[in-house]
Amino acid sequence: MEKDERGAPRQEAWRQRAERTSDAFGLVLILVLVTYVLTSLLGNRGWPAVVLALATSTTSVVALVSSRVKPKFVRAAVLLSALTVVLVAAAAATDELTLLNVASVVQISLLAVAMAAVLARVVASAAVDSRTILGAISVYAVLGILFTFAYGTIARLQGGPFFEGVPHPEGSDYLFFSYTTLTTTGYGNLVPGGQPGRMVAGLEMMIGQIFLVTLVAGLVSLWQPGAALQRRRERRGAAGESA
Repeated sequence: MEKDERGAPRQEAWRQRAERTSDAFGLVLILVLVTYVLTSLLGNRGWPAVVLALATSTTSVVALVSSRVKPKFVRAAVLLSALTVVLVAAAAATDELTLLNVASVVQISLLAVAMAAVLARVVASAAVDSRTILGAISVYAVLGILFTFAYGTIARLQGGPFFEGVPHPEGSDYLFFSYTTLTTTGYGNLVPGGQPGRMVAGLEMMIGQIFLVTLVAGLVSLWQPGAALQRRRERRGAAGESA
């Protein structure tokens, strides 16, 4: 009984925090853009990778909270995020790539789950508004980051260079290649040298186009800017007449 009495205030506090940050997909998009900038400027190894791990972990946790998932899943995400930061820091201190690879896999999985939760929240929305659009854009933008981490992990695991003619690519090269592939821009200056890089790049092309054409374009076509403001005005008018 005492356990229930202690647990009730905790659950109530969690619900209040969740309400304040629910559907805060604008904040999620800002964190995604911050992660994008940091990935462009910093390396994917050593101590800069610790900063990237912190940014990615924050994005994942905030995305889960905004999607109103159960508290136990958020707590698990926080623990996994802390684990990845510790692993990346240990890899930076010891120059052990195995630790960095394990941390990358956990980061990719955690960010993918968080964005899946955002996508589920977007699809389940009763009406299409600005928050819904921001949520869909956040998921689309994160796809490029996810594949960036995947390319970096593949490059560390495989024997030869990832790109043809680029023996020592930087983190920004993987990011640039990922987004040009996601959007099917295809400049051709960076090309995977073999498998599984080519296979993963083809998968990114298909996912990027299907997501953009089916979901984002569909939501934008249903979006009616100003509809929420109009509903609020109507409610205020009805309240004034009843008074």
